[in-house]
Amino acid sequence: MRALGLGDLLAGVPALRGLRRAFPAHEVVLAAPGGLREAVAAVDAVDRLFPAEAPARGVPSLRAWTEAPPDVAVDLHGNGPASRDALAALRPGRLLAFAGPHAPGEPQPRWRPDEHERARWCRLLEVYGIAADPADLRLPPPAEPSPAPGAVVVHPGANAAARRWPAERYAAVVAELRASGRDVVISGGPGDEEQVADLAARTGVPVHQNLPYQRFAALIAHASALLSADTGPAHLAVAYATPSVTLFGPVAPALWGPPPDARHLALHHPSPPADPNAPTPDPTLLRITPNEVTTALTTLPPPTPAPHPPPPTSQTGT
Repeated sequence: MRALGLGDLLAGVPALRGLRRAFPAHEVVLAAPGGLREAVAAVDAVDRLFPAEAPARGVPSLRAWTEAPPDVAVDLHGNGPASRDALAALRPGRLLAFAGPHAPGEPQPRWRPDEHERARWCRLLEVYGIAADPADLRLPPPAEPSPAPGAVVVHPGANAAARRWPAERYAAVVAELRASGRDVVISGGPGDEEQVADLAARTGVPVHQNLPYQRFAALIAHASALLSADTGPAHLAVAYATPSVTLFGPVAPALWGPPPDARHLALHHPSPPADPNAPTPDPTLLRITPNEVTTALTTLPPPTPAPHPPPPTSQTGT
């Protein structure tokens, strides 16, 4: 179970691939929001999506599962009893989770709050003897053509105000990019309408709002660069090896940032952790200046094609 958003799904790809390799004869079913169906389909480690979600990143009920108990259930959702218990209610043969109680003779992994999200879930599996590589996160590029190939994509939205850099600062960066001859477009998903409209009014650049998933994935995959907050599209840029600049505020890149790679720059002014769901922009985020962002974008290397991961192993079991 990883019933969270797009960025959460992509951060879980290395662990999902570890499970796929460890259980080649099994069907891998991912409990995740139905709105991620197309994104889940692009992850070669998952065979099927089981729709499951809850408001405010809560723990969903899995009572709609009417099939046989799974051989193995894995909690990639959290560190508490709520998510563990939701999976335990399915009566799996084994349950892999941070939260206890653990079956006699099973390992007892411990949650670490200072751990990067990708590494955390790989370590959980490794405690149970399942190899997983946090760097195994690339996705093959989508077949869909991009609506703006080679453009710099600016994505001003985020699902919380704490992570939304002000529109006037994005506009200043867009102006500098256009003055240097770069093509720029604005992207946005559901809930980003206000931020997208504000930035579009200030800049006059084309807008790609609420694209179907494959079209949006192609926009990111074939961009010359992505500028965004710490949100789902930033993880998509990493998955497609698209150069990116990500603006961090309440949450440090050490916990959610891109892997060490010259193609992906995380801008952050270190400070104590803060509420990522606060109703106003985080003060740490506001310390990032348009000049810092413009400079970072100009130092990014050109995009290179994302390597294709090896094809998934065929499955026959459940």
